[in-house]
Amino acid sequence: MTSHTSHSVTAVTVTGSPVLPYLYRPAEIAEALGVSEWWVKEQARQKRIPFTRPGGTYRFTAEHFQEIIRLFEERPTKGVREPEVGRQRSRRTEPRTSAESKRARLVPRVPRRMRLAQIAAAA
Repeated sequence: MTSHTSHSVTAVTVTGSPVLPYLYRPAEIAEALGVSEWWVKEQARQKRIPFTRPGGTYRFTAEHFQEIIRLFEERPTKGVREPEVGRQRSRRTEPRTSAESKRARLVPRVPRRMRLAQIAAAA
C-alpha cells in the first residue's frame, strides 16, 4: 500500500488490487466546509449527511463530500419580490377570541414614592 502524506491524494493503490478511495476524517470535512468538527459528526449521527463508518469512526469519501455540498446548497427562487418599504402590518388583524378577552390584563403598580406622597398628602 502506498502512503499518502499529502491530502491531495484521492486514492490509495494496493498492489494487484483496484484503487481504494481516500476516506476523509470529520476534521478535514469541517475545515473544507468552514464548520466545526462537532457539527460534521452531529450531522452524521443524525443521518443528515452521507458517511461511512469503518471501525466505528465517521469517514467520508469524495462523493460524500460532494453530496454534502449539494444538500446544503441554496439557490435563488424565481420571482423574488423586493420588500415593500414603509408598509407596516397591523398589530391584530383578526378579532379577539372569547378566551383572549377573558384573560386578566396586567396592571402596573403605582411607584412607592407616589404611594407615599399620596399617604402624606392625605394625612
